[in-house]
Amino acid sequence: MAPLCYHTGMRCFSWNVNGARAVYKKGAWDTFLSHADRADVIGLQELKASEEQLPEALSRPAGYHAFFNTSKEKRGYSGVALYTTRAPARVEYSMGMEDGEGRFIGAFFEDPKLLLCNVYFPNGGGPPERMAYKLDFYDAFLHYVDRARRAGWPVLFMGDINAAHTPKDLAHPAANEGTPGYNPEVRAWLDEVERHGYVDTFRALHPEAIAYTYWDMKTRARERNVGWRIDYVFISVDLLPKLKNAFILSDIHGSDHCPIGVELDL
Repeated sequence: MAPLCYHTGMRCFSWNVNGARAVYKKGAWDTFLSHADRADVIGLQELKASEEQLPEALSRPAGYHAFFNTSKEKRGYSGVALYTTRAPARVEYSMGMEDGEGRFIGAFFEDPKLLLCNVYFPNGGGPPERMAYKLDFYDAFLHYVDRARRAGWPVLFMGDINAAHTPKDLAHPAANEGTPGYNPEVRAWLDEVERHGYVDTFRALHPEAIAYTYWDMKTRARERNVGWRIDYVFISVDLLPKLKNAFILSDIHGSDHCPIGVELDL
């Protein structure tokens, strides 16, 4: 899908880069920026690097305030970055549960009032405790944004949720039933997110579209478009009238995920 070609509101982009330094070395960062022209917000997931390890173009990008939350438990693992043209009133790096893996940044803006979260949700693969951690993380995050909404904050959250919601969101739903990214528990949580009043922006504007954001590299799945839509931008329902566009930039390479984004009339 083509990027937006006009700029009338807040443009937000999200990308799991699967290694920020690798994306930069491949030249994919510059390609992304050429498509994300005049982006107001950029959220990156899976940095696999600390702020000090990043090239200056990523640690101090021109024209942006930069915020980082990186793994304290393992080097070269997880991590998120948030770049904003406007300075937030405050930034939080915890949502109320222990997170030494650097998966969350929440930025509060005053005018217009908005809580914007960039999140790299756990994969859940491996030993059973990782799926338990994933589900605990899901619940803690939903509690966090619900609490903010009760306090009067409209919410936008974006990132790699590591789950496909419906059969339309992955190429082979039957074959992947029961996997960490497509099982009853993760789909039920996404159902709960919607019941709590959050809107999947891409699906709201493209209800029947078959489009993916992640492809397995080992099986060269991207060449065959055998993918998953596991990257999302959600907004609280009060922002829905301000949603102007939601898009997937599937022509941007450099990672096993592609960038996604929205434009809001804010």
